[in-house]
Amino acid sequence: MKNLRLKLIGFGLIGLLFASCVNDLDTKPVVELSLDQLLANDPQAIEGLLSKMYGTFALSGPNGPGSADISGPDPGETAFLRGIINLQDFTADAIKNRWGDDGLDQLTTTKGWTPNNKFFRYLYDRVYYTVPQTNNILKVLKEGVDVPNEEQYISELRFLRSLAYYYMIDCFGKGVIVTENDLNSTTAVPESNRTQLFNFVESELIDIEGKISTTNTYGRANKSVVRMLLAKLYLNAEVYTGTARYNDAAIYIKKVIDEGGYTLAPNFLANFSGDNNTSPEIIFPLLADAVSSQSYGNTTYIVNGSLSSDTMTLSNYGALQGWGGHRATKAWYGLFGSTPTALDASPDSRAHLFWKNGHTYEMNDYKIWTNGYPAIKFRNSNLSGGSGSTDFSGTDFPLFRLADAYLMYAECAVRGATGTTTSQALTYVNDIRDRAGATPITLTELNLDFIIDERGRELNFEGHRRSDLIRFGKFAGNTYIWPWKGGVAGGQAISANYNLFPIPTTALQANPNLTQNPGY
Repeated sequence: MKNLRLKLIGFGLIGLLFASCVNDLDTKPVVELSLDQLLANDPQAIEGLLSKMYGTFALSGPNGPGSADISGPDPGETAFLRGIINLQDFTADAIKNRWGDDGLDQLTTTKGWTPNNKFFRYLYDRVYYTVPQTNNILKVLKEGVDVPNEEQYISELRFLRSLAYYYMIDCFGKGVIVTENDLNSTTAVPESNRTQLFNFVESELIDIEGKISTTNTYGRANKSVVRMLLAKLYLNAEVYTGTARYNDAAIYIKKVIDEGGYTLAPNFLANFSGDNNTSPEIIFPLLADAVSSQSYGNTTYIVNGSLSSDTMTLSNYGALQGWGGHRATKAWYGLFGSTPTALDASPDSRAHLFWKNGHTYEMNDYKIWTNGYPAIKFRNSNLSGGSGSTDFSGTDFPLFRLADAYLMYAECAVRGATGTTTSQALTYVNDIRDRAGATPITLTELNLDFIIDERGRELNFEGHRRSDLIRFGKFAGNTYIWPWKGGVAGGQAISANYNLFPIPTTALQANPNLTQNPGY
């Protein structure tokens, strides 16, 4: 059994419970001791507090799969990672969900989005749970309670706050900026637009980069993790602010590649198996454990949701449950072969990470399980050595990994970023393809169309696809059509307002300074 690398300690043991802050950005933890008293009595408690904040990105709550930090009828639905998969992957081309319950149809068909959809609210509320809770801890650390290695803890907390804000920028394009200095305010916080949010996160990450440790425990932020997020911010800057920042993206992605010490895992599946904590490629994972951090919202959602005992053998993937929900479309596996025969003949090992038996290549009805091929990229079984089957997944989620950094470099190079060369970009791309057994490409083939396709082949189901399609101008409109785009099997154009999600009704009600995004 894989042990967590972070101490996910029982908060009841230290008398600490965090309250939800769906509608109150000034919410403070409910504690038997105040935070400053707790840390003064036991400075090592900072490890548990920090672990809790890391856990907000993978777990629904601190007390097992039935607990939730934010409100919702099903705790498992409220987890941050589940929200990222729902909003970044189901709304794009590669993965569709068939359940259709309570708003999932809106996501999987990119049609009929409303501010009352609970899945928009879950991600929005999760951001504004994570941000104030990091603020609470930061305030105590900065106001006189001393703990060993304090600057490192402060840097990690500020990174986690920035990561939460990054998804606010990407998904909603507006929000409110609150820091530890706003905790005692009773005034509704003014709305910040996308550029203001961008500038805040940029300034935070630049400052953190100079202070955070170069190395850290697996699962915690280090200098490369901060640089990776900064590079992603700059890579999408033209979408977020109207001004391209590919030169800046290249600076930081080169630092990740040149100074981080990461290497491609020899086997692609080393990044997506139950023992992926041993992969030399993963830069920043969201941790999972089948016993000590059970959740319906971490990779359990991806693994179990992609399996069904009706057509598959669950034990092959280390699972005891198959929920029969997620299937890839030909927009993903079609990147390897335009017909079932061509897909079977592909030399690319990534082409064979789809379950085809009993399923159809075409997804004529996304609500029928056997329409489309389930992706078996993620699994709960170990790549090396034996492993049993469990109800919950112990596979970590690779939020950042080196192959993504290589493809980000290649994109910057093709877009003409200073400090990059297309020859180096070609080397990085072919390193990725060589690992998969795919045919190397030539320099004449290295263009933006190839890069967006290769990002799909390499990175689909990892929470990037919607953002990638928007950056490449392929999400809204009719430039690129995929199955069930716009609610029809063959796909159709969608409005440009779908490049942003609607601000949830509950958020608008909680803060009169917030305004709705256009088109909703």
